[in-house]
Amino acid sequence: MKRENKNLTRRDLLKSAAAAGAGMGIAGLSEEAVSAAPAGRSVRGMKFEKRDTVRLGIIGVGGRGTGVMREFLAVDNVEVVAVCDVDKEKTERAQKYVEKAGKKTPAAYFKNDRDFENLCKRDDIDFIYIATPWDWHAPMAIAAMNNGKHCGVEVPAVNTLKECWDIVNTSEKTQRHCMIMENCCYGSSEMMVLNMVREGLLGELLHAECAYDHDLRELLFSNEGEGLWRRFPHMKRNGNLYPTHGLGPVAFYMDINRTDRFDYMVSMSSPSLGLDEWRAAKIPKDDPKWKEKYVCGDVNTSLIRTTKGRTIMLQHNITSPRPYDRINQIQGTKGIFQDYPARIYVEGQKGGERWATLDGYKDKYEHPLWKQVGELARKNGGHGGMDFIMCYRLIQCIREGLAPDMDVYDAAAWSAPAQLSEMSVARGSMPVKFPIFMRG
Repeated sequence: MKRENKNLTRRDLLKSAAAAGAGMGIAGLSEEAVSAAPAGRSVRGMKFEKRDTVRLGIIGVGGRGTGVMREFLAVDNVEVVAVCDVDKEKTERAQKYVEKAGKKTPAAYFKNDRDFENLCKRDDIDFIYIATPWDWHAPMAIAAMNNGKHCGVEVPAVNTLKECWDIVNTSEKTQRHCMIMENCCYGSSEMMVLNMVREGLLGELLHAECAYDHDLRELLFSNEGEGLWRRFPHMKRNGNLYPTHGLGPVAFYMDINRTDRFDYMVSMSSPSLGLDEWRAAKIPKDDPKWKEKYVCGDVNTSLIRTTKGRTIMLQHNITSPRPYDRINQIQGTKGIFQDYPARIYVEGQKGGERWATLDGYKDKYEHPLWKQVGELARKNGGHGGMDFIMCYRLIQCIREGLAPDMDVYDAAAWSAPAQLSEMSVARGSMPVKFPIFMRG
């Protein structure tokens, strides 16, 4: 028998990814997918046009969309011009929220699945926020950009590598921003640690760990809201379906897409048992949900290597009984931070080799945004205030004509592990390359 060559080349990695994709009925990574020709000028560093008042359109006003809309309304110099949802009652509820905030009643779009296109065609909107089921993110973002609007998409920004390239190409072609609205990047701990990293407290970065570990079984089987669609990917995909809550903050720490880049990843999944057990315990035997077959492993674990040789452990688990956890760990040559609970160890600190709290570091390292509006954020904002900080910062960037903190290249890179993990799992945890969305 011929001995296998264990030294994988770049082309070998691409071939393994393509083979994995072929086995799953999804597109593999060609050379063009790894580094495709630009569709237009890069949007990295592209500034928003200054606006005294920021006029918003909102597509999707269910629970998440309405919640974020209320965060925007709490920021000065913001108008919600139009709202859209396939559920007329939800658009009417959103209109009432806007009126209650003392603003002019927004126009409502609810006629059919494509009525969002009419919202995108309006000439009195500066930015469109999209909070709909995942399969609609890419087409809605593309419609917004093609109609001259900057947009922000809830997480994950897109599902597939093709959709990653679609939003990158459209953003470059239209010179409109397509942001990923990753609220976890704006948490108080995350932003404080970002300051620590930037000021060298933890030394040179080596390794990170992150996750989305959240028991969502009750939500997944609900007969309303996300229960109407979020369970379905578990019937056809086996990988990390929701990578960005953990990966976004870590990407900021490691300066991904700035001075470093995701290079390749490997992934593996546990058995799929959690949804079956929940259904057996909670769902009547005559419910149509008993016809469903779940294939997504309960726990997916991936390892990412960056071009600088740093490593990242990325995990996903929403179908097991457990406390909420994003891990949020960053290890450097001088110390380590890990969340849930938030704790830090810096070489030489008092107390020996024991964790310390962040209390002693707050005065020096708390992020300026949290110093400025943290009290208001904690009072009014969701998820501990991070939602308000996210909205406040976006409006600040538009009003002052700044580049956004997160652009379409981040949206693509942080969302890509969804399909890349599926490809690696299907190929027995073979490594798969990240596309070079910034094309070098």
